Amino acid sequence: MDNIGTLAQQLVSLCARSGKIVATAESCTGGLIAGAITDIAGSSAALDRGFVTYSNAAKTDMLGVREQLLKTHGAVSQGVAEAMAAGALSNSDADVAVSVTGVAGPDGGSAEKPVGTVWFGLCKRGSSPTSFHRLFAEKNREEVRALTVAAALEAMLEALSSR
Repeated sequence: MDNIGTLAQQLVSLCARSGKIVATAESCTGGLIAGAITDIAGSSAALDRGFVTYSNAAKTDMLGVREQLLKTHGAVSQGVAEAMAAGALSNSDADVAVSVTGVAGPDGGSAEKPVGTVWFGLCKRGSSPTSFHRLFAEKNREEVRALTVAAALEAMLEALSSR
């Protein structure tokens, strides 16, 4: 995924120009989104912090995701992605937070949530969280994670570019 570096560079440049900063809340990517941002020189102008919340307990403890939400819908769900993004925003100084939760594989998928299923949450300061879903079908773990990083960076760029 050669475009990850380009997207991260664009995000860092946009943050430097706009004075906006971001935060990440990552499950299936395990910090790769924040890592892609910090690979870019000058990233301190863009990234406030990243939360790696791989376990349900971490989602609850670090981001305030309700246990009942996790029990009812599972970690890979729209509601959890939105709660993760809102939690990252409220526990940071960021203007925009992105979250990802998914099934990277090769195991862990189900008929309802096959391998490659990823939910993304996005929350801008002063707004309610939003979310979107992607299915990166027939991809291996590395590909699912890389595609997820790219999509998260694109989502942050779009959020910061829109009013």
